[in-house]
Amino acid sequence: MDHKVRLGLYEKAMPGDISIRDKLLLTRRCGFDWMEISIDETPEKMGRVFAPATAAAIARDVRETGVPIDTMCLSGHRRFPLGEEDPMNLELMYRAVDFARTVGIRIIQLAGYDTYYHPSTEETASRFGENLRRAVAYAAAKGVCLGFETMETPFMNTTEKAMRYVTAVDSPWLGVYPDIGNVTNAVPDACADLETGRGHIFAAHLKETKPGIFRDLEFGQGRVDFDACIRTLLSIGVTMFNCEFWYDGHTDPETYIRRNADYVKAVFART
Repeated sequence: MDHKVRLGLYEKAMPGDISIRDKLLLTRRCGFDWMEISIDETPEKMGRVFAPATAAAIARDVRETGVPIDTMCLSGHRRFPLGEEDPMNLELMYRAVDFARTVGIRIIQLAGYDTYYHPSTEETASRFGENLRRAVAYAAAKGVCLGFETMETPFMNTTEKAMRYVTAVDSPWLGVYPDIGNVTNAVPDACADLETGRGHIFAAHLKETKPGIFRDLEFGQGRVDFDACIRTLLSIGVTMFNCEFWYDGHTDPETYIRRNADYVKAVFART
């Protein structure tokens, strides 16, 4: 793999019952450059960003292991989407930015949901845009980038849709962090869609999908054209790629991770 390309490992590719420190060490043993931390809608993971002592402890783990946590997957906005009338949505955003600054996270992958558990409306879309501007202003003041994830719902399931908000906000601190698996499920030509983000894609999630299936697949079990998508992303200057897959719960963790890492690295070797 080209030395300029950096490859990250999603936290959920590892068993949930091991410590952050052990996850960082496993990330390094398996040949990855950084770990992407998950701040999902569960109380345990969402609680991380509301506990300064937890952030300080994780920052210490990063320093002592020498393995960075460069990115955060902030899927907790599924529970508190930016388009809903709930002050917790921005509070979660602000605390996530503070956490990122403490830990040394460069990019927060922002869930492109105006709403999730309720119907999307003109009002939720409008509120999403308003709250997004507040979120970007706060992140910019802290020096943390926000990159939209392309989601599994129609509101923002493509790079092109994400770019409408990137263009409207017009800040160097807001870009796109697309999930190529979700994009593949959304459009006939994933590469053409990724091209619409030229100059604004901070990093990319490498994830396997099938029609109607968005998670819990190993690389090679779905239909994503990784060769073509990675070639396109490299051609527009993207050099950070995170491997998003989920631990299966029974295979030896290192064996499981290395098997998927080998698949991805073989793709890069061909491009």
